[in-house]
Amino acid sequence: MSNITQILIGITIPFIGTALGSSMVFSLKREMKPFVQKFLLGFASGVMMAASVWSLLIPAIDMEKKYGGISWVPAVVGFLLGIGFLLLLDSVIPHLHIDSAKPEGKRSKLEKNTMLILAVTLHNIPEGMAAGVVFAGVFASSSTISLAGAFALSIGIAIQNFPEGAIISMPLIGNGVRRRKAFLYGVLSGVVEPVGAIITILLTSLIIPILPYLLSFAAGAMIYVVVDELIPEAQSGDHSNIGTIGVAIGFALMMLLDVALG
Repeated sequence: MSNITQILIGITIPFIGTALGSSMVFSLKREMKPFVQKFLLGFASGVMMAASVWSLLIPAIDMEKKYGGISWVPAVVGFLLGIGFLLLLDSVIPHLHIDSAKPEGKRSKLEKNTMLILAVTLHNIPEGMAAGVVFAGVFASSSTISLAGAFALSIGIAIQNFPEGAIISMPLIGNGVRRRKAFLYGVLSGVVEPVGAIITILLTSLIIPILPYLLSFAAGAMIYVVVDELIPEAQSGDHSNIGTIGVAIGFALMMLLDVALG
């Protein structure tokens, strides 16, 4: 199997997770119960936190050591830039979170359903970048990232994308959207993942030395989503302990995948 084929498969896996989750609109008659949503939001948070550390920040530090640079510089700089980038997008792009009545970002006349989709699309941008930069790292010189580790990250993201796809698609039905259209919207929210991955890979191929920075950048962007959106949603209202349990299971699973396969 060629390198290009392996990369294409790897960056497509997270998108497949979103699409499969969105397909739940055809099998679930009602919206998920709140405690199920909170568990899944917590689970997604745990996966993204573990992936940010083991699949992105630690490889960035190790890689910079091999380049002969100061190991912590790319990790700190890239991480903070990733946080800042998502903060900027969050402030500019109009979007609406589930169970929230007040939209965020710039004022807009967009429909509620459109802003719900944009909220999930924002989540998927750093995930696509993470998959892209990790697979770019596999085939880069002085890289400490293994092919198995890259696939572990993609699989982990796909696992947490499955419930995320369902969580965004099901409420659309409650807002009067037909099931097929709700499925399509859920799928479209995940398209940014392979697109973002390809853009990141092309950028990395042009400027190899920035790879540690891009790894850390993706980690910062993912942590922003976790801290600013996923965990608050998982901890709001009743059943907050369920969200915490979800975080623990998601973190442990992603850590296991990365350590065992990486």
